[in-house]
Amino acid sequence: MKRDRFQRLDLKSLFKPLLVSGLVVAVLSLFLDLHGVVKAKNHGEVCQEIVQSKSTLSREQLAKLLTIPERDRKSKVQGILKAPYCKLPKLEVRAGVKAEREAYPLEFDPQTWLVILYEGDEYAGYRFSFR
Repeated sequence: MKRDRFQRLDLKSLFKPLLVSGLVVAVLSLFLDLHGVVKAKNHGEVCQEIVQSKSTLSREQLAKLLTIPERDRKSKVQGILKAPYCKLPKLEVRAGVKAEREAYPLEFDPQTWLVILYEGDEYAGYRFSFR
């Protein structure tokens, strides 16, 4: 039986260059994408007003915060966390509601900030910001 021209090609010899090319493209796109992610992280994360320049958040304060449910009173959260390091620009998470954001660097990892979100007099949640 006679094989045609395409069946005689060695698939292994075609596979290796394609694999290496794909790997190079994937690594390059990863670096390009990471560059974009780093820029996006800090977008809107610049303090508008420094409230207490020496303020940090201890593990104990963080543990107490985690016991407070969302939509609890803002004053309850502020009683635990005390004065923030700074206030971030307001953000509209839900349509028509401007949310206030306060940032607290972690005492045990100052490059990580805890950002607290308030909507009016309610605690609306938190997230970590990595610097």
